[in-house]
Amino acid sequence: MNKSLTYPDGGLNYTPGSLIKARGREWVVLPESQPPLLIARPIGGTEEEISGIHTELEEVSPSSFGAPTLDDQGDYRSGRLLREAVRLTSRNVAGPFRSFGRIAVEPRPYQLVPLLMALQQDPVRLLIADDVGIGKSVEALLIARELLDRGEIRSMAVLCPPHLAEQWQSELSEKFHLEAERVLSSTAARLERGLRVGETLFQRYPLTVVSLDFIKSERRREEFLRTAPELIIVDEAHTCAYGGVNRGGQHQRHTLVARLAEDPGRHLILVTATPHSGHEEAFRSLLALLDPAFREMPPDLSRQEAEGWRRRLARYLVQRKRADIRHYMQEDTPFPERLEAEVSYSLSPEYGRLLDRVLAYARELVSDPTGDQRHRRVRWWAALALLRSVASSPRAAAAALRNRAAMADAETAAEVDELGQRMVLDQDEYDQEFDLTPGAEVGPEEAERRRLRELAREAEALAGAKDRKLQGAIELVKGLLAEGHQPIVFCRFIQTAEYVAEHLRQALGAGVAVEAVTGLLSPPERELAVERLGAQPVRVLVATDCLSEGINLQQYFSAVLHYDLSWNPTRHEQREGRVDRYGQPRRQVKTLTYFGANNPVDGIVLEVLLRKHRAIRSTLGVSVPVPVDNDAVIQAVMQSMLLRDTRRAQMQSLFEAFDEQALEVEWRNAAEREKRSRTLFAQHSLKPEEVARQLAETRRAVGSGVEVERFLREALEVHGGQVQASGEGLFYFDLSGLPRALRDLLGRDRLKGRFSLPVQPGEEYISRTHPLVETLASFLLEGALDPLSPSRARRAGVIATAQVRELSTLLLLRLRYQLTTTSTRKDRARWQQLAEEVHTVAFRGFPEAPQWLDEAEVEALWQARPTANLSLPQAQEFAAMVLPELAQLQGYLEGVALERAVRFEEDHRAVRQAADLKLRYEVEPILPVDLVGVYIYVPR
Repeated sequence: MNKSLTYPDGGLNYTPGSLIKARGREWVVLPESQPPLLIARPIGGTEEEISGIHTELEEVSPSSFGAPTLDDQGDYRSGRLLREAVRLTSRNVAGPFRSFGRIAVEPRPYQLVPLLMALQQDPVRLLIADDVGIGKSVEALLIARELLDRGEIRSMAVLCPPHLAEQWQSELSEKFHLEAERVLSSTAARLERGLRVGETLFQRYPLTVVSLDFIKSERRREEFLRTAPELIIVDEAHTCAYGGVNRGGQHQRHTLVARLAEDPGRHLILVTATPHSGHEEAFRSLLALLDPAFREMPPDLSRQEAEGWRRRLARYLVQRKRADIRHYMQEDTPFPERLEAEVSYSLSPEYGRLLDRVLAYARELVSDPTGDQRHRRVRWWAALALLRSVASSPRAAAAALRNRAAMADAETAAEVDELGQRMVLDQDEYDQEFDLTPGAEVGPEEAERRRLRELAREAEALAGAKDRKLQGAIELVKGLLAEGHQPIVFCRFIQTAEYVAEHLRQALGAGVAVEAVTGLLSPPERELAVERLGAQPVRVLVATDCLSEGINLQQYFSAVLHYDLSWNPTRHEQREGRVDRYGQPRRQVKTLTYFGANNPVDGIVLEVLLRKHRAIRSTLGVSVPVPVDNDAVIQAVMQSMLLRDTRRAQMQSLFEAFDEQALEVEWRNAAEREKRSRTLFAQHSLKPEEVARQLAETRRAVGSGVEVERFLREALEVHGGQVQASGEGLFYFDLSGLPRALRDLLGRDRLKGRFSLPVQPGEEYISRTHPLVETLASFLLEGALDPLSPSRARRAGVIATAQVRELSTLLLLRLRYQLTTTSTRKDRARWQQLAEEVHTVAFRGFPEAPQWLDEAEVEALWQARPTANLSLPQAQEFAAMVLPELAQLQGYLEGVALERAVRFEEDHRAVRQAADLKLRYEVEPILPVDLVGVYIYVPR
């Protein structure tokens, strides 16, 4: 029996799922109700309309879903509209996945694999390491939304770099309808106002997106650990690995996540495209967060004796490249083709002389034996900073030559090295503080100051027309625009980005919008700047590496120009991954690696790192980081260059201090290991037929994009709206002809959109939870239930058709269930939820002796079109023979409900099978069955 809500005054009991009438509307009671307060959702209403109804203060009475009458008659189309309206208004779907009725995205089949893996664990511990651009954030949030909608968790936090917090918050809101607070250094004070004594942010706000850099500090960390949410998602998880080298922030992040992982009941999802950054110990530190035993795992998992380890790790790790999922389960996932090219420029003689003079000065700095270790390390980083700035742009060169280094305040050689690496090199972890051009600490000697000021003036004189690098880049950007691309120009320094943007504006004219986005802007300001630029028809984005990771730019841009070479291949790949990813509307993207043919700094980086990285990625199909410390490689080759006396000799003897051949061998060995790993952990062991079955059940429950499209087009057309298909899946919707009441609900007259991804700027992705779909479905359903409404969706109909040979009747049912989950974990002993589904049955003959049809025959009836017209008296005659007799079918319909409840319980348990020892499910149908519609088919 269903659990009832008992009222202290002995009044009526309302079972969760039962129908009530209050405030002039019909409502369904939700399990969260606590007498005398009913929590209820209006029939046909959305989650936002859920309300509390106090039975002692308001008039509440039982209600029932009355059977259709002769007055409810419509045509064949009105029945189909009602069927889809009921299905599309349901959020508590009774499919294998509870969450799919509430999300604004239709997951690709391959994105169900991490979800199915996660639901076979308790607690969930997963490393999602799919390739760049596959959709790891969607995969992680599918798991989060499912656990929330199953009632297994009530709180979650996404830990991410601060500049990605805005994007995660938008992803949660726009695709998963979850409103999360951002917890950053700039928002914490506001959020903490009004907290009770002893209460933390994470108790007040159950859904948060948290800056890792903010929460890792000792003061914040302990507060967070004390009241941390039940589920933690860690983005860019490789920045939380610990390889034995104390790199300050990275060690703090690892400590934080390791402490979170110590709670045996906490769910933990790690997300990164580069789990193995070349350091075996760091990789194991990530895996140990999932299971401490992985610290003892052998290095080569491809050997036969490691099969047990492979099987164990396969439960926790999913790692796929694009080739693994491009045609997964016969469903194509469109990824763009990447067209790559190297383009060179030559330094002008004047710029070459400047570089020679700076190189000579840099060599003097590193060769100076005076001072202690700290002073020598300061001079080393100052030399590298000067070389990199001069190679970037005249403006960056002038700034670096005039400034003193920030590292002058560092007290030890180790602190100098840590600061220098962050300022000069391109570490895997982006730090927005160091887009600014570093300075060069110089001695107090006035002669040296004069020398640097003279070099700075010389650099400034080379700006504009005398800068061949700039002039060549302008022509490249013009070429990309002529090909129809919208390019991103990536620069290393803020001064260079602003310089390039200024000259591009002058060269391209008013018809091209050019915007510079750098670390000077806060993350929300960057996002606004990108959106503003994306609204322009022809556009160029000039950016520093503040936009190189995590931020999706594919909807606005389709080409990348590396104006400054990154000194880290992983960063280079991250830049290109902003446009080369799922959701890119163009079939091809273009990337240009731009380098100085007579610039020795570019030559080293290109030859030693970037070309090898690209060749390995081309062979393997996925990016492989440098298998040793990338920073050490750069320092070694730069040291070799700085210790040479002439440029020619330097190029010939480049690798005396560094074994390039050994690096290449180790890199290719790492690539082979990565290839084997991707094969082992692409999750081919998860049978596609199992994924297919769950996907089919889900789409049956919530509807696919194809069905949403059919419903929306038909619903708009019957109400006077116009739908125009423009080819390749694009639709224009003119809503100006809709009834005034409906138009007021929608709040606009036109929109442009698609029913599948990707979408272009200015287009909308129209899913089942899009406001247009939600509003139309609710409008139709509520109108059908109101006997005084002239709704286009009707609860009854008589259709004369040649597609039946004898009288047939189709019954549209809404089945409601009470799902009870029992857990042995923590305080979550028992909770109840409401589930709903739309189901159809049909029979031949008359209600007193029905011949029930199978599923295929039922679906064929829905597709049957009228082939003859019936007069109103004829239609009413047939309706009078069936409608009054439907009460005789109640026993059969209750049997259908019981049968469907068993199936729902089995499906619900099947996808959470590994949790059977801790989670138990019971599903009971809520009776009587809601008979929504009756449609009678007459042979003609």
